[in-house]
Amino acid sequence: MDGTSGLAIAAAGRYDLVDQHEDAAATTDIVRSVLGCAALATGSADTEILVCGTHAFHLLNPLSGEFAGRLFVHVLFDGDTGNLAMARFRLRGILAEFAADDHER
Repeated sequence: MDGTSGLAIAAAGRYDLVDQHEDAAATTDIVRSVLGCAALATGSADTEILVCGTHAFHLLNPLSGEFAGRLFVHVLFDGDTGNLAMARFRLRGILAEFAADDHER
């Protein structure tokens, strides 16, 4: 997701729940709200935002490196079949590889 414009850059998976561009706009608002909230400031970089619903959970991960502050990844998981711990672990690995590739350019 492009956190500057609120548009989806790429999408994969199920689209029947919500339009990808509506999703991008809504999750961009969430990311901006959390990152801009002084009451939530911890003094360290926020690496993920977790939103839990009744039947699903969302991982929102701002990217680091060249894209810091501009792009973030949004992954939606089914609450019944999704594994939060494994999802967090795998997504961190993928984003670390992406950041490493970014630094090699």
